[in-house]
Amino acid sequence: MVSEEEIIAGCKQGKASSQEKLYQLYSRRMMAVCVRYTRSRFEAEDIFHDAFVKVFKYLDTYNGGSFEGWMRRIFVNTAINHYHKNRKFEDQLDYSSVEESTPSTEDIISQISGQELMNIINQLPEGYRLVFNLYVVEGFNHREIAEALHVAEGTSKSQLAKAKASLQKILLKQSMSEAC
Repeated sequence: MVSEEEIIAGCKQGKASSQEKLYQLYSRRMMAVCVRYTRSRFEAEDIFHDAFVKVFKYLDTYNGGSFEGWMRRIFVNTAINHYHKNRKFEDQLDYSSVEESTPSTEDIISQISGQELMNIINQLPEGYRLVFNLYVVEGFNHREIAEALHVAEGTSKSQLAKAKASLQKILLKQSMSEAC
């Protein structure tokens, strides 16, 4: 079995077999990243292919650490760039005083599958979904999100608060319909 380091070294040398192995090793996980940031499979595939081209183009800049983390950052940044080119926030009001709150409802999330949760998150408006993914899934802080999306930090906070409120409504509605 070829190690990740050997695959990366082969890619840096331009070996097509190593590039194919790298693609096979990470394609499913990176496609999942792309799907989280888009509304359609077509958009996700566009981002996916653009990001993989960037991975191979900038592979010489990788200098250790988590390779998957390095790659993931390229995919997330490519998704953000795609967003900037193709969409605007639906609601960019600056609510800098919005507080983050955790709903006190029972844990409905533990009762649904990962795919169901992804489908629910995909129901969010574009701006909410983007901020939610960056904050909750990728671990960005509001300052980083604001810089990446070219918005005020308060906008990031308000988009996250609205995303959480929307998710709560969707989840409660879903749990009520299942209870009936």
